[in-house]
Amino acid sequence: MDYAENVPVFRHSGWSAFRDWQAGTGARLILFTTRGAVRLEHHAFRPGDVLLFGRESAGVPDAVHAAADARVVIPLVAGARSMNVAVSAGIAVWEALRQTGQLPPAR
Repeated sequence: MDYAENVPVFRHSGWSAFRDWQAGTGARLILFTTRGAVRLEHHAFRPGDVLLFGRESAGVPDAVHAAADARVVIPLVAGARSMNVAVSAGIAVWEALRQTGQLPPAR
């Protein structure tokens, strides 16, 4: 897509390589999960946070869940089954950008 030029993309060879990179940068790992302990609107984002979303069918492995610095949930209305991961990511990224003052100006 033509949006790739607007964001930095980092590729890691695996979980260990990512964790080494994370330790070197001090970035917090913010996991979005249905088992989240903090609602989206109550989490305080910081610049440099890494937002992680698991597979829609299975989430993330327990070791990844345990390694997260925060576990955030996007609340749904009662009886709602789930939310598409792309929609969840869009909501979460917008809120993180809003909180950290990184939203682009209105046109």
